[in-house]
Amino acid sequence: MTKKQGIYERYIKRLLDIICALAALIIFGWLYIIVAILVRVKLGSPVLFTQPRPGKDEKIFKLYKFRTMTDARDENGKLLPDDVRLTKFGKALRSTSLDELPEAFNILKGDMSVIGPRPQLVRDMVFMTPEQRLRHTVRPGLSGLAQTRGRNALSWDGKLETDLEYIQHVTFLGDLKIIFDTVKQVFFRQKGLENSDVDEVEITDDFGDYLLKAGRVSMEEYEERQVEAKTLLGI
Repeated sequence: MTKKQGIYERYIKRLLDIICALAALIIFGWLYIIVAILVRVKLGSPVLFTQPRPGKDEKIFKLYKFRTMTDARDENGKLLPDDVRLTKFGKALRSTSLDELPEAFNILKGDMSVIGPRPQLVRDMVFMTPEQRLRHTVRPGLSGLAQTRGRNALSWDGKLETDLEYIQHVTFLGDLKIIFDTVKQVFFRQKGLENSDVDEVEITDDFGDYLLKAGRVSMEEYEERQVEAKTLLGI
């Protein structure tokens, strides 16, 4: 799984990632502290939520986010559904993307880039075709081309196709445009900049569930790949 890299992608992009991540931590350190305190007060500890995600060359890393859900459980000790545990405060963090602030540490560590395909779940990756998995030849990003094209307005196929489009043309000007478009979305609520005529839809299915419902994988294949995902995670 290899891909030819240009000068920007090979030598400059990583340096800019480090500079941007450090600048964010220094300039917005006060915001990190405030959000962390609010999360601790409203949701308890731990303040950070970590989750394994596939990164560059499909190396599994821990993604950092601010916690947005409670640990509420039923009488049998099983966690309640996500929509029940997601609080109003948590929704606010997600809608403003403040929950993703800790990903600056992932960028510093080299797990992520400022711009790149958004890191999906391991159980999503195992259902991707070899071509779709080429998205993992670059570092996943805090934001990406798919996020500027409607985010949830894109289907799973649309997202993955957009990721492949991005990795074929990684340029400084292209990354800069994605950054500006992302800022417009976050601060000016301009959703779907490149697909403004398409309404956003809430996509809650994992990629495997999406393929199963569409009849594109059999139940046997679905279960086999779920086992593969658990194996990769050491479960």
